Amino acid sequence: MASEKLRRVQGDEGEELTMDMSPMIDLVFLLLIFFMVSSHLIIVRIDKNVKPPTADKAQVAENSHGRIVVNVYGFHDDLDPSLHGKIFDEDGNELETSDQITDYVDRIAQRYAESEADLVPRLHLRADKTTDTRLIKKVVQASAAAGVVDVIFGSYVVER
Repeated sequence: MASEKLRRVQGDEGEELTMDMSPMIDLVFLLLIFFMVSSHLIIVRIDKNVKPPTADKAQVAENSHGRIVVNVYGFHDDLDPSLHGKIFDEDGNELETSDQITDYVDRIAQRYAESEADLVPRLHLRADKTTDTRLIKKVVQASAAAGVVDVIFGSYVVER
């Protein structure tokens, strides 16, 4: 049966065989749209008011998924004095008390737990290099009260 079809195709030498690429192009565009819609964009907002310290052994993160960002402002001259020593979440909302920090960290950790069960949320603490260590301790303790005990301290990478 297959040889009969082959003879028919080969026997008709006057006609040139062509391949229609339209279905393949349609499929490529459908796959492109599918992956664009199904992927989620990971954005870590960097607060310009926080100037982290530099570190010799700092590493650039490969994946920022699962991070709960908290910014702690320091006491440098470029910053409005009313913001000195203040703590903010990633969206720029001030976290005045330890309970507010705990609630914020818990809320974001729960959101990550609902989306991915095996994801371990981590506190990404971006503290200014002039920040009082008592503020850093306050944030870490409030985060631990929410059940997030893995802490990443933000710093700049030193090029040597």
